[in-house]
Amino acid sequence: MAVNLAQPSALPLPTTPPEQPYRRALDVAGASLLLLLALPLLLLGALLVLVGSGRPVFFGHRRVGRGGRPFRCWKLRTMTHGAELWLALDPQLRERHLSNGFKLRLHEDPRVTRVGRLLRRTHVDELPQLFNVLGGSMSLVGPRPVVEDELAHYGDAAEELLATRPGIFGAWTSRGRERPSYPERARLELAYVRTRSTTSDLRILLRSVPVVLRGQED
Repeated sequence: MAVNLAQPSALPLPTTPPEQPYRRALDVAGASLLLLLALPLLLLGALLVLVGSGRPVFFGHRRVGRGGRPFRCWKLRTMTHGAELWLALDPQLRERHLSNGFKLRLHEDPRVTRVGRLLRRTHVDELPQLFNVLGGSMSLVGPRPVVEDELAHYGDAAEELLATRPGIFGAWTSRGRERPSYPERARLELAYVRTRSTTSDLRILLRSVPVVLRGQED
């Protein structure tokens, strides 16, 4: 399924099943509580970014959301200014990025600032995604939001993936430091979408607690 992020109004939106009202209510209640508890950490992280590398403090990365709709996935900015140009200017870096499942390990990513490394290790950089949940573009639990190029790994099942609101926590992220790359990641995400239940969401949330506390490896 091709999704053109450059022209949001022209997106071919797949038909998505209606969402159960209680699930959205749980998302709003849970995100509000987490945001209230994490607010001091979020403010401290924002201050560190501002002092360490200036503005902007937040960075919204374009992802494909439920129904194929593009949205900004918000994080505290952990990279240098113009970081997105690095992959275009450095073919070797881009190749490592693609071969590693559209990401780079923290220690090998020259775009990440010193403050950014700290924020990523502690997952504080991802706290702004709670605003995504409150705004409705994300859920607390769901498949992690993907960029357009990643949809190729899902093949004919891409529309199935996009029928579910992407999440902060998910089957893939709950694996912690053992997170597999594609195609195993696609298998995990689709298995979650096909068997999703309140019980499975609670199980993922419980498994995610130690993952967050351990922090991200270099």
